This record gives sequence, structure tokens and C-alpha cells, in this order.
Amino acid sequence: MFETLRQLLWSNDLIYATLRLATPLLFAALGGLMCERAGVINIGLEGLMLGGALAGYLVALKTGNPWLGLLAAAVAGLLAAALFAVVVITFRANQIVAAVGLNILMLGLTGVALRAAIGLSQGQTPAPTIPIWKIPGLGDLPFVGPVLFAHLPLVYIVFVLVALVAFVFYRTTWGLAVRAVGEHPRAAETVGINVIRVRYLTVLWSGILAGVGGAMLSIGYLNTFQEGMTAGRGFIAFSAIIFGRWTPLGTMLASLLFGFADALQLRIQAFGVNIPYQFLVMLPYVVTLLALFGVGRSKAPAASGVPYVPGEE
Repeated sequence: MFETLRQLLWSNDLIYATLRLATPLLFAALGGLMCERAGVINIGLEGLMLGGALAGYLVALKTGNPWLGLLAAAVAGLLAAALFAVVVITFRANQIVAAVGLNILMLGLTGVALRAAIGLSQGQTPAPTIPIWKIPGLGDLPFVGPVLFAHLPLVYIVFVLVALVAFVFYRTTWGLAVRAVGEHPRAAETVGINVIRVRYLTVLWSGILAGVGGAMLSIGYLNTFQEGMTAGRGFIAFSAIIFGRWTPLGTMLASLLFGFADALQLRIQAFGVNIPYQFLVMLPYVVTLLALFGVGRSKAPAASGVPYVPGEE
């Protein structure tokens, strides 16, 4: 019994799957973190990921090149985020309502676009997927090589991106401007920071990163697109920001936790444990809720969700 439990909870395959499954969450969460620190609540990450997943699949399918698909996913996320930015920053609409509308829009739009592109056939033509990159030398190391150094390139990139975002936030004037805009935009404006510009740029970056995270699902894990295939991952990514206390490192650790929960439920199913699979599929979402209950009294940026009117006292 103990040996079975040990194999279930600790194995190379489980660690490998955790890193893979955490990657799309972390891409989206880092983008959402930028928005949050600039004072924009972006729970539209779900819709941005979904748009990126479809664009990546269709372009990879039509061109035969998954890298062009990845580029298309980033552009799709950028365009959807630009629409969201205009609504909430320029027209100062309620950010929560606008984000919910974006999610609903993208859910319907991706379904229509999929049918328009490939018809109503039951089967879908598989698209080429992003290849796994085994780092020369390191990938051949015992134990750690296959687990840490034989992944999709996006897995390596996202963890480098965590360090880059942390550096930008805490070691550059741009990062200081983003944090100032999220905490006290009026004071930031008085020292010459363009609040509107900062917020626009962070929202646009969130679209690019979330779109790439969505492409990870369609042309990274799989070679196809299914309606609603993000299955709440955008909301889990947003939860990772809160559980991570609005910091890059905390967001990364939270994404790894949620990725581990997802990998664990798949491994339990593979072991043939006599538990209805519906309960196992719930595991990542249950862990997300429990994690949010344990956040405690952490504070979001003071101006988060508050529209800003330049020059208004």
C-alpha cells in the first residue's frame, strides 16, 4: 500500500507532467499579473487563452508550421486584449463585467470560427505540434535529464520569463512605473508617468502571453482544437495570481501547485484507482478553491479595478 502511494505521488512522470501542465497556466498568470500590478483586473484570461488555442491550431494546420501557429496565437491574444483594453481603459467600463463578456464572446466566436474553417465534420485533421527540445548534454543526465531537460521549448521559456518579470518589476524604472500605477495612479501621473499608456501595454502583454498559453494546449499538448478546451484554466491562472500574492515567484509556485493537481488526477486515473473519473477531474478546481481559502489577508494593488481619468482630481 505504501509503495503504491509512493509511486502515485512521486515519480519522474508526475514531475514531468506537472511542469507541462503548469506551463500554460503560468503563461496566462504572468500576463494577468502584469495587468493586476497596473490596476486592471483581467479575468478574461480564459477567453484570451481560448482565442490563442484556436488561432494556433488553424494556422499550424493551414501552413504546416507550428511556429507560425504560435505566432498567430500571440497575435490573436493581442487583438482580443486590445478590445478589452479599449472597453475598460478608454471607455472605463466595469472590468469584471467586461472580462466576463470577453470570455463569453471568445467561447462563441471560436466555435463559429472553427466551423467556418473546417466545416461540420466529426473528425478534425491533426495539426503539426511544437516539437520537444532535448537540451544537449543535460537531457542525458540520469533522473533529472528526462524530467527537466526534455520539454517543449515553451516550458523553458516560461520559467525564464518568471525571472525576467521579477527583474522588470523590482529592478527597472518601467517596473516601478507599473507598480506605482497599480497602487496610486494619481501620484504616478504627477511624476510624469502616463497611466493610460502603462495600463494599455500591460493588458496587451497579457493577451500575448495568454494566447501563447492557449496555443500550448492545442499545438503543444495535442494536435487539435476542441470547443471550450481551456476548461477553466484561465480562471485557475487568475487564481494563481491571488494565491501567489501578486508576485512573480508566488504566481509560479501557485501555477506549479495547480499543475501538480492536474497531473495527479491523470496519474490516479492511469493507476486504475476505483474512483469515478468525474471526481478526479474535479481535483484541480478543488485545489484551486482550497488554495484561495488559504490566501489570508493578502492585499491586491490598491487601485486594482478602479478606472482612471487623466487629469481629474
